[in-house]
Amino acid sequence: MARAILEHIEQLKVNHLLLAELTEELAPGLQQISGVGPVTGAILVTAYSHRGRVRSEAAFAALGGIAPLPASSGNTTRHRLSRSGDRQLNRAVDTIVRTRMSYDEATREYVSRRRAEGRTPREVRRCLRRYVCRAMFRELQTRMA
Repeated sequence: MARAILEHIEQLKVNHLLLAELTEELAPGLQQISGVGPVTGAILVTAYSHRGRVRSEAAFAALGGIAPLPASSGNTTRHRLSRSGDRQLNRAVDTIVRTRMSYDEATREYVSRRRAEGRTPREVRRCLRRYVCRAMFRELQTRMA
């Protein structure tokens, strides 16, 4: 059983390297962006597919369920994320956001500033997801031309 686990670990490493190569071939330089690795890059490339499939960054966000939806009630004005859409794309963008929140200094400063404004951690993450989704759409447009 231990031998089988070790073999699977080696196969997983090989698959990870192949995925990185394929992602680099389809979208050169995408994996150099902060928070984007082989798996998240492959998910982004798969969701984007080709130029013309998604007409705008807002449509890309809606595809992944990242576009904010109004969830206001009475005098309270707020937004929430959609629960529909491509869940893998949503997860990939969330992985990028969480990685940047942990390791990217500019993102940490943004989070601190928004928290000081009175935003909840959930609201800050929602804003960051939309920002990252917009940036990834633009990167995919230029890299997959």
